[in-house]
Amino acid sequence: MYIIHVENIRTKSFHGCLDEEAIIGGDYRTDVWVMLKKNYEIKDDELNQTVDYGVVSEIVAEEMAVRSKLIESVCERIVNKVFGLSNNIQWAKVRVCKINPPIDGDVENVSVEIKKER
Repeated sequence: MYIIHVENIRTKSFHGCLDEEAIIGGDYRTDVWVMLKKNYEIKDDELNQTVDYGVVSEIVAEEMAVRSKLIESVCERIVNKVFGLSNNIQWAKVRVCKINPPIDGDVENVSVEIKKER
């Protein structure tokens, strides 16, 4: 079983329901996990045998650049695009974390996680 984990992709993005968030923006971290099908085996030492984690990072950057009110929407777009990378993906999981959200109290971050399976 191959699990690819691209961890802590950092972006400055402009998500949120408050008008100020569209102007000021905030810091985000995104994690992506991809599991290839259970019986899948790498047959040679070539990048096309797996999921390119550079492309995964690019997907995250592209989708984090599209303003959304909900990080749930961003997370959904990312997981759907990652699934499109290969028919050999059994499941993909994405976590989008909003650092220092503008809410009352001492909250380090909030996050949304979505996992989809074939």
